[in-house]
Amino acid sequence: MGLKILTEHIDKPGIETFEVYRKHGGYTAVEKALKKMAPDEVVEEVKKSGVRGRGGAGFPMGMKWSFLAKPEGVPRYLVCNGDESEPGTFKDHFLMKTIPHLLIEGMIVSSYALGAHKSFIYVRGELMYVIRILEKAIAEAKAAGFLGKNILGTGYDLELVVQPGGGAYICGEETALLESLEGKRGNPRNKPPFPAVKGLYESPTVVNNVESIANTPWIVNNGGDAYAAIGIGRSTGTKLISASGNVKNPGVYEIVLGVPVEEFIYSDEYLGGIRDGHYLKAVVAGGSSVPILPAHLILKTANGENRLMSYESLSDGGFATGTMLGSGGFIVMDETVSVVRNTWNFSRFYHHESCGQCSPCREGTGWMEKVLERIVHGHGNERDIDLLVDVAKRIEGNTICPLGDAAAWPVGSAIRHFRDEFEWYVRHPEEATKKGAVYMPQNVLV
Repeated sequence: MGLKILTEHIDKPGIETFEVYRKHGGYTAVEKALKKMAPDEVVEEVKKSGVRGRGGAGFPMGMKWSFLAKPEGVPRYLVCNGDESEPGTFKDHFLMKTIPHLLIEGMIVSSYALGAHKSFIYVRGELMYVIRILEKAIAEAKAAGFLGKNILGTGYDLELVVQPGGGAYICGEETALLESLEGKRGNPRNKPPFPAVKGLYESPTVVNNVESIANTPWIVNNGGDAYAAIGIGRSTGTKLISASGNVKNPGVYEIVLGVPVEEFIYSDEYLGGIRDGHYLKAVVAGGSSVPILPAHLILKTANGENRLMSYESLSDGGFATGTMLGSGGFIVMDETVSVVRNTWNFSRFYHHESCGQCSPCREGTGWMEKVLERIVHGHGNERDIDLLVDVAKRIEGNTICPLGDAAAWPVGSAIRHFRDEFEWYVRHPEEATKKGAVYMPQNVLV
């Protein structure tokens, strides 16, 4: 399955404990960074690595670090975004519960690089058992001298706090997360000012994803150039993929970026193909918020080239024929899945999770849910399909945070690629609403 950066030792018995993690090379990056490197040197290695944010946006992590303001006498903060409430995405959850010390080590190294002396790990509120695992790991690291005052005698101090979220998807957006951390309602902030200038407690703040931060120990130990040599093009390194749906081997996989999508789906090393007797219909490649693609477009680009598991290849062709790697929530659908019902389910989620701050999102997500519900239950008409497209366009790009886009893209792409299925629901309501009834498209692939 190729090189493993994050999951090399994931199956070692007791790897969740400090003793076993240390035995397998854990915390050597902390020793190297704090004793042998200046903070700016750590930042430079992360910049050279080309590692991009693994939470969905894919923005270069080192560049984000370099934007951090450094006014005299003002504290700086690092906040780890472990909210992970995107439907179809569970790789951060998996990483935190199985090898928590990897994240703790990454937090120490990253906090040192940014000049932060108090950092936070914000975890989805429903995952209280994961929060207890992290708190135990933090206590072990502190007892061993890797957290607290004067770490390893270097004079560097760091306090690490785990904060449970409020159970709201919107708090995955970095400024809403900061509002929640401050004890307020988790509403996104207007930007600018950006968190790098005025973030947590109005101080310079960097917010990074769990997987992003977990990469930093390897980068410090092996160098940014070594990391940049892995992967393909600007998609450097490895990526954790949360794979679910109608495949033989669902689960969390660490892949080297650039693996062909066809190999990822059909190889026995990865998903093992579609369940026996069924065929590939569609894939949501990066979590529920990214555009859905039919089988022929997820395996090949519009130009007939092999589609790769990389930021650039998956987005090739824009939203007309491409999608996004996003958070890596790879949802596979066979011919028994109703795209219309799936789109309705996604819309229900986004309507429920909208904070209500922006009118296009507050009203538009509700309209889309209601119209889709009408179609699914056999009461739609053909005008409803164009209405959904129109509403999605009016939401997209017109909200403070990306939740509006996240709600609009699944609807727009589902109608773009599966309009015939929506029309079938409208034209044959009695047949479409029968239990187990599914429209059979012509472009399914074995």
